[in-house]
Amino acid sequence: MPSVIKVKGTEASITTANNIGTATLVRLYNATASGILITHKKGSDTIGTFTAGPGQSFCKKDPTDTLTAASAVLMVGVAHYT
Repeated sequence: MPSVIKVKGTEASITTANNIGTATLVRLYNATASGILITHKKGSDTIGTFTAGPGQSFCKKDPTDTLTAASAVLMVGVAHYT
């Protein structure tokens, strides 16, 4: 059975630090053919970085943590059901 997500906000193109509506699970969609660097921060401290490849990926974070994309990536808070 496929995984199901519940959308918890409005998808937006993110390039600057954003907590995505205090979401704890974020769906990212990279519409480009190449990877885009995503930075995950808690305040001014970088927790880590990863490359979002083409298509859909997910990131779990704390409500006040922020995500920043090196170039436009669509992001929305979601809940996950299996």
